[in-house]
Amino acid sequence: MVDERKLIGRILIDEGILTEEQLKKAVAQQENDGGLLGSALVELGYATEEQVTRALARQFNLPYADLNTIEIPEEVLRIVPFGVAKEYNIIPISQKNGRLTVAMSKPNDLFALDNLRFILDMDIDCALAPRGDVLAAIENYYQTHAKVRMDDLNGKSDVEVTVRRGAESEAEEGDDAPIIRLVHLIIAEALRQRASDIHIEPLTHRLRIRYRIDGVCFEVDSQPKVNQGPILSRVKIMAGIDIAEKRRPQDGRINLKFEGRDIDIRVSALPASNGESIVMRLLDKEKGLKELDELGFDESDLQRFESVIKRPHGVLLVTGPTGSGKTTTLYAALKKLNRPDVKIITAENPVEYLLGGINQCEARPKIGLTFARILRAMLRQAPNIILVGEIRDHETAETAIQAALTGHLVCTTLHTNDAPGALTRLMDLGVKPFLVSSSVLAVLAQRLVRVLCDNCKEPYKPSLSELKSVGITPEMIEGHTIFRKVGCPRCKGAGYSGRLGVYELMEMNSELRALAFKCASTQDIRKSARLSGMTSLQQDGGRKVLRGVTSLEEVLRLTHAQDIEWSI
Repeated sequence: MVDERKLIGRILIDEGILTEEQLKKAVAQQENDGGLLGSALVELGYATEEQVTRALARQFNLPYADLNTIEIPEEVLRIVPFGVAKEYNIIPISQKNGRLTVAMSKPNDLFALDNLRFILDMDIDCALAPRGDVLAAIENYYQTHAKVRMDDLNGKSDVEVTVRRGAESEAEEGDDAPIIRLVHLIIAEALRQRASDIHIEPLTHRLRIRYRIDGVCFEVDSQPKVNQGPILSRVKIMAGIDIAEKRRPQDGRINLKFEGRDIDIRVSALPASNGESIVMRLLDKEKGLKELDELGFDESDLQRFESVIKRPHGVLLVTGPTGSGKTTTLYAALKKLNRPDVKIITAENPVEYLLGGINQCEARPKIGLTFARILRAMLRQAPNIILVGEIRDHETAETAIQAALTGHLVCTTLHTNDAPGALTRLMDLGVKPFLVSSSVLAVLAQRLVRVLCDNCKEPYKPSLSELKSVGITPEMIEGHTIFRKVGCPRCKGAGYSGRLGVYELMEMNSELRALAFKCASTQDIRKSARLSGMTSLQQDGGRKVLRGVTSLEEVLRLTHAQDIEWSI
């Protein structure tokens, strides 16, 4: 048994983690800062937080809890409310014979332990874990087991909602207050988990609630059928949608505050066989705006893209399916271009994020305010740069190209699978080939791949067939480590956390313009673009695999098998 009085520095020296010289420097810094020795050791890089915590566990003769490997049962989580766990920085990990074991980072926090015994009315045992792991486990476990928190409807919701329709106030809906709190809690959980969408879907015998996180849907709650009507009505009231109309699709918006941030929610209600299906798109006005160098561009592609957006006139097309990050890329480009001496006007449907110093117009097709009409009006405002939310028809495409030919830089989006396909798509919309050839500067195709969780990803040696499936040769992996997903509490078992873009940037040159003028096929344009140095979506995905950012499986999920040619 280790002597409890043995100093933590001596324990680390005995274990070969620390030297006498390093200990002296750490003690000097501790005395200078007035903090803890463990914190000084971590700051100086002499020991990790885990090593310090393990040494503390030996010093106080307490067990060490590795929160990245253990699985906490849901019934144990229910014992400690989320608010209590967050206030005292503890996470319950097990229960046996009426005693609850909690993980915490401070071995001598008797105040917290005494309060827990009083609040929970049970005996408490303590295990030690690094502070960062405890905080991550509190958020991730209580978010993963969302039902644990959604069952607790007595506490005050921390979402401050501004309802657009003032007639139906919450005070007038006193009998439905639990439903109000439940809806607010569903939204709060989605924001905490970085969800992009909330899906509220009526099924035959229940109401299913799913979040889309990093592009993948996860079921987080299931409500009884009796709650379906009140929940759907509450969301529609908040969004300013007619609650009596259930036979046709409707759209609305919710404005709310969450943890001091302004959140905009676009709501879509669609009649279905078991009731109205509602999808809520969450737009975080602060976190949604990114810089160009945060999007995942390879250094060479970033330099080429920045040179394109600095051109005085022409059309820049950003293409990809819905949810591939096109709008985020264009906003990042506008942030880069936004200067006091440049006038920028946008036409969007709807305006997703407000950018200071930029004139943003919202298209309203119901009253005739279409993209094409806004574009024509824009030209009389003498802008330098124009952003058009999306080209959907011949009129918008023709007007955008005419604007580019008259000295404006036009940035817009188009729905195509790859960059070369954008040229033929414009011609399909009725734009004359010579206009496409002379006006388009570049086409950027993109997808979003999930980023491997740094906490649990593991290296492995892929088979030759796996490498071939995404166009990587064995010679390419020399000097690189390939990782695959595992899954841990920090990433909620998904193996991924966050997303980055993969890009295919096709800059127009004389040969590509000639092919567009001749109405060449997409295959011929693609072949010429690759010979000119265009990196395909799958090639860029392969570069991210070689850098350890994402997995082979993820790249293959989002790109096409025919894109595996690395050379022609």
